[in-house]
Amino acid sequence: MPDHLHILVEIHPTIAVADFVREVKISTNSWMKQHKEEFPNFEAWSKSYCALTYCDRDKEMVKSYIVNQKEHHKTTSFKDEYEALLREFGIEPDQWMMTD
Repeated sequence: MPDHLHILVEIHPTIAVADFVREVKISTNSWMKQHKEEFPNFEAWSKSYCALTYCDRDKEMVKSYIVNQKEHHKTTSFKDEYEALLREFGIEPDQWMMTD
């Protein structure tokens, strides 16, 4: 997707999510800038991110969602979906959550 991506990973409980995301952003930022011709619109990662956990029994459903997200986002914007997800878990989305 042009404005976001999903990564399904299993990380060891001793690894902080923030550390994992920081390393992914640092590594991919350097690599994508070296391959600018393949990613002409990439400037930088946003400062924010969203990390969610999943139940092992839902793993295949999550994979399917990621594979089919292009189709899904034809009818639901990322912003609308993200805000609905936050509300589902009792978090009121603030405007700052959707900006860099």
